[in-house]
This record gives sequence, C-alpha cells and structure tokens, in this order.
Amino acid sequence: MMPAPLRVAAMYRYPVKGLSPQPIRHADLAAGNYFPGDRLYAIENGPSGFDESAPAHLPKTRFLTLMQCAALAEIASRYNDPDQTLTLHRDGEEARGDLSLPEGRAMVEDFLTAHLPADDQRGALRLLAARDGFRFTDSRRGFVSLVNLASIAAIEDWIGGPVDPLRFRANLYVEGWPAWVELGLVGRTLAFARGVRLRVTKRIGRCAGANVDPRSGRRDLYLPRTLMTHLDHADCGVYCEVATGGRIDEGEPFALEPDDGAVQPA
Repeated sequence: MMPAPLRVAAMYRYPVKGLSPQPIRHADLAAGNYFPGDRLYAIENGPSGFDESAPAHLPKTRFLTLMQCAALAEIASRYNDPDQTLTLHRDGEEARGDLSLPEGRAMVEDFLTAHLPADDQRGALRLLAARDGFRFTDSRRGFVSLVNLASIAAIEDWIGGPVDPLRFRANLYVEGWPAWVELGLVGRTLAFARGVRLRVTKRIGRCAGANVDPRSGRRDLYLPRTLMTHLDHADCGVYCEVATGGRIDEGEPFALEPDDGAVQPA
C-alpha cells in the first residue's frame, strides 16, 4: 500500500496571544519572517517589563494565556486586518476596538478585565502590539508551528476520547505522516508544492495550556502528563523557519527534502 500523501489539512493564525484561533485558507510567507498575522498582540497581565519601542522576547507567563487563565477560551474574538479592529464576544456582550488607537485598546482591556476572573489578573491588563520583525511567540524562533494530526490521533487512542487539535494552537496541521515522525525532523526541510520551503528547527514542549478545552474553557485533560507517560517527554509538534517564501494553500501537498536538496516524498 502506498503511504498517504503529505498535505496541509488546516491552517490557523492567532492574532492575539491567548485568544481565539482564526482559520485561514492560504498564507503568504516571507523568508526569515513569522507566520502572517500571527501573535501580533499580547495582553500584559500586570507589569511585564515589555517595552513596545524595543521589543524583546519574554516568558509567556508575563502575558495572559490559557495556561494561567482558562476563561480566555470563553471569549470569542475576531481580528480584522484592514482596520486593525478586534471584536470580543461573551455571554451576549460585545466590545469592538480599533487597536491602532489608545481608546480602542482601552475598550478591549476594559472588556477583558470585566469578563475574566479577578484571581487570574495579577494587575492591570494592557494590550501590547508587536513591531515589524517581532511577534509574541512562545519561542524566540517560533516562526511557524506545525502539528501532525496523526500524533493527535495517537493521543486520542491513549486517553480513549477526542482531542481537539486546536488545544495545540499550531499554524499548520498536516496529515500523511505516521504519529510522531515530525519530532525526528529537526534540521530537515519541507518543500511545498507552490515553492515554500520550511526548515524544521525545534520540537515544541507542551504546557498546561493544552489541558484547556478551547471551546468550553474547561481544564478537562492532562496532556503534558499524558505525553510524559507514553513518550517520556512532553513534546508535540515542531517549529519551523521560512527558508523560501511564497504562498501555502489549505490542502497543498508537500514533501521532505533529503540532505542533498532534491525533493522526494517522505
């Protein structure tokens, strides 16, 4: 039997760190740059030391994330690029703010402050914006994150129930590999049909944020512990750098380049 072809099953971006994923059908990637529209903003949870004029990577614990505040999943959000507007919904209430304006950011901050548990707030909530060349990724070099859907299926077999892949907040969800193959590809390059090339740089270690159901906000699984039990590590997915830019489409096939650069199926 021929192996299943490798393809991009789904793509997502996360305009605001910790808030809703947004599905996309295609993405235009630039060499050496981040996934477009991803982690453009973060919510400072009390004083973080982040300087918007001189951005530097900080631990994700300085910002609101599902790891600390599961109730973030109960707030539906939608970011509109052309006018930089973020819309939030919860329990029939809505806030809409232009994030390019102080008053727009304040509307978002006030809504989050009112709708998130006080115990999860370490101080004033402040919306931070990333300058060009910087993003609020968990890893300093987390340009594009990729998760193998067969690995998620393996986790489902272990726990005996469904696991929403969005718990892992990846940009690219791919299919066609056996489970866990991706973890052995650090240093290898993925070649996509339209010309994009991604170099796998690092495995992604998972935190307690994956325990949160992204739709209900309940902490109902213990996925890092499950990974440790079965694999002796808590890694699921990989980070990639954009070696060659271009467009990636949902459903697009790709292949694993051998070391000599010629393209062949994985």
